[in-house]
Amino acid sequence: MTAKKPPLRERKYAQTKLSLLGAAIEAMERQTLADIAVKSLCEEAEVSEATFFNYFAKKSDLLDYFVQLWNLELSWHHQRSSKRGLALLEESFSRVAQRFQQHPGVMAEVVSHQTRSRGKPDAIELSRAERLRAYPQLEGICEQPVEALDRMWASALQQAVTQGELPPNLHLPTVIIGLASIFYGVPLALGRAGATNIASMYKQQLNIYLAGIKQVSQR
Repeated sequence: MTAKKPPLRERKYAQTKLSLLGAAIEAMERQTLADIAVKSLCEEAEVSEATFFNYFAKKSDLLDYFVQLWNLELSWHHQRSSKRGLALLEESFSRVAQRFQQHPGVMAEVVSHQTRSRGKPDAIELSRAERLRAYPQLEGICEQPVEALDRMWASALQQAVTQGELPPNLHLPTVIIGLASIFYGVPLALGRAGATNIASMYKQQLNIYLAGIKQVSQR
């Protein structure tokens, strides 16, 4: 049985919100978010500036919205992956690298925004209409819980411990801090021009980091 479409009003709301985000993503490949005028985004999305602020209280909220949608997509793939343990962890970083390669400008803004922010941003509730509009090809996207990236890493690490890939005395919070350092540090070290090399560099740094964890556990 075909699932019932969300009401027209919700679909139009989702379309406008995603159109504003799409305009911002495209603009951030040419300039920083700070230099982008709200007026130009509204012209691209064909809405008024008053409408923009009905959706986003400030420009940086666009980045939080991007991250929430991205986390939804990552969560969907994470839950349905055939991989487990360290292979799943590596796959997670591979998907991150793909997004850096697709949108180096917006990802650079996301990293900069999150390193400046104090604590994690409040979770943004994604409507059924937004989920369907953003990811129409992902079956079950409406029911998919959104997990933060560190929670996905924790799940993969726990699987790795169960499978004997990592030591049983692994301290998850400490290891996740190390993974976050790789997540943020590699793109900052490479810069925007190095986005094409980010996948191989993530893989290399992960291998070095995990090898160190295994070696320390054997002492």
